[in-house]
Amino acid sequence: MSYKTSKITTSSIKNNRATSVLMIYTGGTLGMVYDSKSKSLVPFNFSEILTNVPELHRVEFELTILTLEKPIDSSNMNPNNWVEIARIVYDNFEEFDAFVILHGTDTMAYTASALSFLLENLSKPVVFTGAQLPIGIARTDARENLLTALEIASATINGRPVIPEVAIYFNSYLLRGNRAKKKESSQFNAFRSENYPNLAEAGVTIDYNFPFIRPYRTDLPLQLHVHLDENVMILKLFPGIRQSLIRNIFDTNNLKGVVLETYGAGNAPSESWFLDELKQAIDKGIVIYNVSQCDGGRVLQGTYQTSRKLQEIGVVSGSDITSEAAITKMMFQFGQDISAERVKFNLERDICGEMTV
Repeated sequence: MSYKTSKITTSSIKNNRATSVLMIYTGGTLGMVYDSKSKSLVPFNFSEILTNVPELHRVEFELTILTLEKPIDSSNMNPNNWVEIARIVYDNFEEFDAFVILHGTDTMAYTASALSFLLENLSKPVVFTGAQLPIGIARTDARENLLTALEIASATINGRPVIPEVAIYFNSYLLRGNRAKKKESSQFNAFRSENYPNLAEAGVTIDYNFPFIRPYRTDLPLQLHVHLDENVMILKLFPGIRQSLIRNIFDTNNLKGVVLETYGAGNAPSESWFLDELKQAIDKGIVIYNVSQCDGGRVLQGTYQTSRKLQEIGVVSGSDITSEAAITKMMFQFGQDISAERVKFNLERDICGEMTV
């Protein structure tokens, strides 16, 4: 992944040292402006961001901008891109105090979830943001999202970052990255976190929800993971799902894991053919991860008759994890070259705030 950097130093400095922020533009709606010649939206040169966001002159940090040579539409994001973005953060970790990643909204929750696993022992802010309307549109939400994400990323208390974790800022709310889901395509409040409180809310002031922010720790060095195994998939149950479909899925070559999106609190059909197909897959070594289709609540595997059989045959409970975090966590675990039993154990425990155990 090739990229270029440009540096903007703002005029205000606190305590003779400005917080340094690296802003990484990967692509997405935020970085678009209207081109009168082509009468279409085109990416603008982020080295000229002060022209589009003159408010940056008044902020109190040193800003460096890194842009990918070829911006990526978020629908085209893939695990290789996640690793490269994580590597950019890792390679620049000692030079900068905070990171803001500009990203398309469609797969932002997947990328944020992936980075929460790839950047182990993270102790600095990595804040994702984007926009529903391009920065070149009069009614855009891009400026507010961008400026507040930068302010949150650069915020410190007693020299320590306020948000030492991967987060998503959007439309006044800061969410844990691996707890967020995109819920709106036509409203500004695109992201929500149903199973975990917001980390902050931005109004006249930015109010931080300190009890729910991950603790600041520097006792362990940042570790970059670069291996993700893509031999996984998501299977969403629906009434009338056919046995032949499920069998074909589980017969996929090299398939290692399946995130099974079940009903309600982790419930699934109790027909013998369905349970037999799952049991045969598990016996072949395929890990099945039970995640609810509901946005809120959690899997309570074994509470109801329709989920008790899943527990008995060895399906792994995902508690209140999102599908986005579940599939990236599964890729991450299989990428660690560990046994299937160890993968199952790790899927059921909280690694970086992605689920409630």
